[in-house]
Amino acid sequence: MRLSIDLKSFQYPDGTVALSDIGLDIKKGELAAILGSNGSGKTTLLKIMDGLIKEYDGQVLLDGQDVRKLHPKDIYRKMGLIFQNPDDQLFAHTIYEDVAFGPRNMGIGEGEVNERVGGALAAVEMGEFAKKSIHHLSYGQKKRVCIAGLLAMGHEILLLDEPTAGLDPMGEYQMMELLMRLNRENGVTVVMATHCVDLVPVFLHRLYILSKGRIVRGGRPEEVFTTPYEMEHVKLRLPHVAELIWRLKHEDGIAFDRVPLTIGEARREISMIADSKSRAAGNACKETSGRR
Repeated sequence: MRLSIDLKSFQYPDGTVALSDIGLDIKKGELAAILGSNGSGKTTLLKIMDGLIKEYDGQVLLDGQDVRKLHPKDIYRKMGLIFQNPDDQLFAHTIYEDVAFGPRNMGIGEGEVNERVGGALAAVEMGEFAKKSIHHLSYGQKKRVCIAGLLAMGHEILLLDEPTAGLDPMGEYQMMELLMRLNRENGVTVVMATHCVDLVPVFLHRLYILSKGRIVRGGRPEEVFTTPYEMEHVKLRLPHVAELIWRLKHEDGIAFDRVPLTIGEARREISMIADSKSRAAGNACKETSGRR
């Protein structure tokens, strides 16, 4: 399953150009993010990918087929969008009924619907809550149920708009872990729009920065995150760990070989420098003792 975007331009009804010159190629099994500040066009781009917006110059290909020429059911069998606010997406009384709605609407028999719902809820770690009322769920649980609803329809590509928005720090991490597990263990391709710079380097394969409706940079996180000044130019920042190490290297003269993006990478870099200084100090002591 492959998603290719060649978007020349998209304008709002008042003539404002919202997106332009965007080329993306999302390969099967990727976990990718579109990173941008508020108003950069992330949500609009996701809606174009999902076929919800059709009036644009360019094309979006889902497995080689133009999404504008596909019936919505043909799109939703393969790909689906999860909105930022789960309350915009959930409508049934219970978790089971909400997750079952999609497969039933596709004409799937009740036996298979039951299997699909059970598997989808298990995948998002909500299996034990199948009969629970939607209204009694936490915000994070509601987001998981939205994901389960798409998985139950057999979606191979998940598009998520700010999946960590509204969650506490632990909830953010758990959501990213869930998406990573769905990606690695279930083979689900994940494309998320976010402005959460501290979490994305830990989990992502590829990262694209969207600024003023254009993709200004793309690649692996270590290729995309460069200097604090370049990030400020697109109204973002480096991950906190990366900015600390960058300033220690460029402003305090500490000889880091590279600028790490995560706590684990920073710990290894700092340990290597500390070990090097310890060995140098030990050799100096030996030389001093030898001269005596």
